[in-house]
Amino acid sequence: MQYSSRAPSLTSPLPAACALAVGLALIISGLQPYDRIGWLAEAAPVVGVGALLVLSHRRFALTPLSYLLLTLFALVVLTGAAYSFQRVPLGFWVEDVLGLSRNPYDRLGHFLQGFVPAMVVRELLLCRGWVTHRGAAAVLAASVALALSACYEILQWRLALFFQQPLQDFMGMQGDLGDSQADMLMALLGAVLALALLSRLQDRQMAARPWMRPRAERRGDPRSQPA
Repeated sequence: MQYSSRAPSLTSPLPAACALAVGLALIISGLQPYDRIGWLAEAAPVVGVGALLVLSHRRFALTPLSYLLLTLFALVVLTGAAYSFQRVPLGFWVEDVLGLSRNPYDRLGHFLQGFVPAMVVRELLLCRGWVTHRGAAAVLAASVALALSACYEILQWRLALFFQQPLQDFMGMQGDLGDSQADMLMALLGAVLALALLSRLQDRQMAARPWMRPRAERRGDPRSQPA
């Protein structure tokens, strides 16, 4: 396989376009959110991850796939933050069309909570040389995505108690006592589906950029080759 020898572009339009889209969505979602405390809790991770990506871009630029997935996830989260996830109009429309008993928009958010981090973690594991076997990288990526979902549920619960907010409303349970478990299941399903569908595309994008190829592969380690 031939690899491009061009250097990473620090003025690539894709990261800039993604940052602009998320920045505009952040501003719009924060103008008149349904609940200001809820908006702050949901928007803070978007701002934190966005700042980290900007600061680390010159040292480690992600693949276009990862930037697009992170942007999609941020837009879904900010939409939920503006309306509160259980009140997003798109979710009500889906609820009516499918005859569901609850607004499913939060399930979409938790599905992406596994789908997107799994691909980003896989990319980091392989490109940083922390894992050389792609199968192991997939298992670890799915595990990290599930762990992040569990941590989010715990943090959301503690924030509700700290701000003295009703658990049913703040956590978007919609009367479902098993809501947290269902959310984590959706995250796990999202991670598994992402790894099954997008790993080869991610590998091609990493291979097209020699500075992103796994370190062991750049050293010619046969263990890093696809199974």
